[in-house]
Formats: sequence, structure tokens, C-alpha cells
Amino acid sequence: MEITAFNFTLSESFLIASSLTLLSLSLALLTLRSKSPISNLTVHSSTSTASTPKTRTCRCCCSCIGEVGSDKSKDSATAEKYVNGGGVDEDMVVDKHTGASMMEQLVPEITTHALSYLDYPSLCRLSMTNSLMRKAANDDNAWKALYHKDFTLEQGSVTPVIGWKAYYAVTRAIVNVNTEFFNIIRERSLQAMSQLWLNSDYVKCIHASGENFSGYNAVLQSWQFAFNWEQGLNFQVRDVRARVLTGMAWVTMKMYVQEMDNGPFNVTNVFEFHDGRWYMVHHHSSWMLIDADVDQQIMHA
Repeated sequence: MEITAFNFTLSESFLIASSLTLLSLSLALLTLRSKSPISNLTVHSSTSTASTPKTRTCRCCCSCIGEVGSDKSKDSATAEKYVNGGGVDEDMVVDKHTGASMMEQLVPEITTHALSYLDYPSLCRLSMTNSLMRKAANDDNAWKALYHKDFTLEQGSVTPVIGWKAYYAVTRAIVNVNTEFFNIIRERSLQAMSQLWLNSDYVKCIHASGENFSGYNAVLQSWQFAFNWEQGLNFQVRDVRARVLTGMAWVTMKMYVQEMDNGPFNVTNVFEFHDGRWYMVHHHSSWMLIDADVDQQIMHA
């Protein structure tokens, strides 16, 4: 009885193990089948692939109508390229016309007239775009027109040897230094005035009072006295005219003081170029007499 029971137990265990093994294999087959890839494109082919082209059903995100490769979906296939990140098709070559080529085709007079509406910074930025724009922006006639627009000519017959672009740049630098001189007067800064003047014994300063000061130290002492004595003046500078030569320049202008009704002051500033910058070497200010004052001066004489 004991031997029969033992044999039955072994047979029952073998059946159970076999059943579990078959179940595991079935589950593995089902898992592999569920993970197998499904093609997004259904290919329909005929018996002769050489004579009949294959057609594919498009399932892309552009929702094409028709089949890829057919005549009806030519435009859709092109759209699919762009939607899916494709490049430009060979039959869609765009005729590129840049702004530079259009500018190059214009008559030079029209180009100069168009560029004359630009200011100094805009014309400089335009010259940095590309080679054609740089050629148009560096045209001498454009800078001549800009010079006449921004500055008052000291002499109408000026023909700069260095070209109008370079002459414009150096004139702009002189006008900026001249503006800085009047800003220093408004701020009454002796230190800034000392940096503006050239440290030399031949510099001269003639104030509106008629006093003449010669030499760097004497000029600075005159400005120190003026800053301490004056309580600040409200004035405007008009009719600024600059002339630039090699290494030197002079600027003439009229200064109108609001606290004085006797007429403007004639002002002349002379600058010299040393060590990469412009320095003032001469300043002359005189009171412009109006007609009544002239008559009084004649009668007094």
C-alpha cells in the first residue's frame, strides 16, 4: 500500500508540473504576439513590380488625400515633406531676390536719395549688413548729402581730400568736443576744463570781458575765477559751423544768454589733434553789438 501511494504522488506531481509549463509557454507566445510591430503603411503590389509602381496608403499627420506616389496626392506628398521636417522639393525652387540686389538695380541717384533719409547711426548699421549694402552705404555722395543735412557748411566749396565719409566722422568728433566745452561751462567743472585744454604755453583764452590769458596755467586760472564769480547762466548755442584741416579745426557759433538782452556773443574755438584726441588751444568770446550800441560807441568815440 505504501509503494502504490508513493507512485500516485509522483504521477500527480508530474501532471501538475507539465500543466504549469504549458501554461507558461502559452502566456509567452501571447505576450510576444501582442508586442510585434504593425506597419503603418499597407503596400499593394502587383505581379510585375517593374511595370507597375507600388502605391502606399499615407497615414501621416497631414491627413493627405489619396495614396502616396499617385498623381492625385502630389501636392499632399509635398506637404507631408514640410510637415514631417523634409527639405525643399526640387520642383519648388524659389527665386530669391534680396534687398541688396534690388538696391543694386536702382539708379545711383535714386539710391543716394533714399539713403539721404537715414541718420548717421542707421547708415553705419546698414553698411554692416552685407557687401552690397556696404558698397551703397559707403558711397561718397550719400555721405555728402548727410553732411549737408547735419552740419552748416563753413564754406560751400569744400571738397575734402579724405572723402565725405571720413570728413563727416571727423566733423562729428569736433562738434561733439565743442558741445562738451559748453556742457563743462554749465556744470562749472574746473577739472573737466583742465582735461579739455592742451597743456601748452601757446594756448590762449579771450573772455567776453576782453581779458586775454596766455598759457595753460593762466587759462585755467581765468576759468576758475569765472566759475567762482558767475552764478550760472542759461544760454543757447546756435549757428555752429566747423572747418577741419589736417591736425586742426575751428568752430564758430553764436551764444545767446537769456539773462542778457544786448545781443548774442560771437564765439570761436580752435582745436588741435594730439595723441589720438582733440584738445582746445584757443577760445575767443566777444559781445556782438546791436545797432543802438554801435551808434552809442560811435558817439562816445
